Amino acid sequence: MMNMSLFQRISIWLTVAVGILLASPNFFYTTVENHNDAVAFAETGVSPNAAVAEMTPEELAANAAGWPGFMPSSLVNLGLDLRGGAHLLAEVNVEDVYSDRMDGYWLEVREALRGERDTVGTIRRQNAPDGQLRVKISNPAGMERALQLVRGVASPVVSLTGVGSNDIQASGAGDIITIELTDAEKLATNDRTMQQSLEIIRRRVDEVGTREPTIQRQGERRVLIQVPGIGSAQQLKDLIGTTAKLTFHPVVGPAGPNDTPGPRTVIYPSIDPQDAGTFYELEQSPVVTGEELADSQPAFDQNGQPSVTFRFNPGGARKFGIYTSENVGSPFAIVLDEQVISAPVIREAITGGSGQISGSFSVEESTNLAVLLRAGALPAEMTFLEERTIGPELGQDSIDAGKIACIVAFVLVLVFMFLSYGTFGLFANIALIINVGMIFGLLSLIGATLTLPGIAGIVLTIGMAVDANVLIFERIREELKTSKGPARAIELGYEKALSAILDANITTFITAVILFAMGSGPVRGFAITLGLGILTSVFTAIYVTRVIIIMWYDRKRPKTIEV
Repeated sequence: MMNMSLFQRISIWLTVAVGILLASPNFFYTTVENHNDAVAFAETGVSPNAAVAEMTPEELAANAAGWPGFMPSSLVNLGLDLRGGAHLLAEVNVEDVYSDRMDGYWLEVREALRGERDTVGTIRRQNAPDGQLRVKISNPAGMERALQLVRGVASPVVSLTGVGSNDIQASGAGDIITIELTDAEKLATNDRTMQQSLEIIRRRVDEVGTREPTIQRQGERRVLIQVPGIGSAQQLKDLIGTTAKLTFHPVVGPAGPNDTPGPRTVIYPSIDPQDAGTFYELEQSPVVTGEELADSQPAFDQNGQPSVTFRFNPGGARKFGIYTSENVGSPFAIVLDEQVISAPVIREAITGGSGQISGSFSVEESTNLAVLLRAGALPAEMTFLEERTIGPELGQDSIDAGKIACIVAFVLVLVFMFLSYGTFGLFANIALIINVGMIFGLLSLIGATLTLPGIAGIVLTIGMAVDANVLIFERIREELKTSKGPARAIELGYEKALSAILDANITTFITAVILFAMGSGPVRGFAITLGLGILTSVFTAIYVTRVIIIMWYDRKRPKTIEV
């Protein structure tokens, strides 16, 4: 135990040096953060925050040069309660998807019934409540055959809970066939809708370069969104609260605000100020949708006004090209969230699969629209149940309170250890300082987000960090009482205390793992700092203090020691 090889000593100190080096950027937080933002903006063109986008090239270059490129630049990210930002709790209206699913099934049902027109007669779609598809057949005697054909369109439910079930169910009454989703398919659709909503929200937030957002599902249909560093909850709502459902519809003709739409048509208002008060009657089924967009970018039109360019994927480009080729001279409407952006006349076939949306946009509006279209449309609308804007001054108060708590805990522990164990307590204090530095090094390495509960985890770790040293030192005292020499007492102290140290820390580490696995948000932040603190505490207590004591003993060679 006292004869530690040179290789072991070098390995221990090298590990300590790497940990402190990784933690070092946090001592120059603002400088390193400005450096990272400038480098990210230069590499990706995406502004991490509004201040960076407004900087001159000279200011960006100065920030990029403010921190050496060969040094680590990873920082401990600050959470919402420390940095400030926006907090939203939203509920996804999953029922909106049911109607879209029924619209999709109408084409399949129509084709299936057309093949048996002699039996079922003519077919016509009827108005129905949301989530239902109603089809009228002219020959009620063929209802049984019609139901057989419709049920043949059904597909198996793709989910673990819906094994053996079909996705639609059909029933007949008189000459009306009613089609709707089965309960198993509704559950599977709800789950897919929530997963898709989470992914699209995450993509929209990531598009604007915000730091460490928290986007989590809560319950069956709720989403928690927390974005540190963003200006306000309204700004976040504007970014993610729009479904951004882009569709291209044939225009039936002009309409009035109080007109009743015809069968399978809708009436939408124009949002172009030049067409204020104008309404259009459109075919309900779109030619192409935003789901077939491959890319969207902000641009300027031929008049120098902000616009948005778009490009379809091959499938969307083919459908768009066919429609425009067959309808030259006819108007078609570009619709965003049930509002007509513009209704231009098709001058020529658009076969290239790309186009431009012009309107009365500002530069910011065209940029946001391009982000929304590129990230994809939300599958359903969201209702915001809770929204909060947390100012950075509140975060600074939290940071200051956390600093005071850490410093008080740190000083009290240092004083207690020195008064209790003298020189050996001083060694434990050195290890404790190294321990805290290594915690921040690991947090920086994995890109963890520090929150108030995380600070509590660090404070708790400071108090727990010396437990192992207390066990070791008390064991050394016991061995000295049996008249063993200093070297042998130190050796036995480490050997006999090892099992107790491992037992205590393993059980606490298991608790941290359970908290991380079962908890969310702040609970996970506490679990991460607690778990990492346990790992660094065991390392510094068993290895760092040991190598310090060995180096001291080799230099002093004391005949007796006082612990």
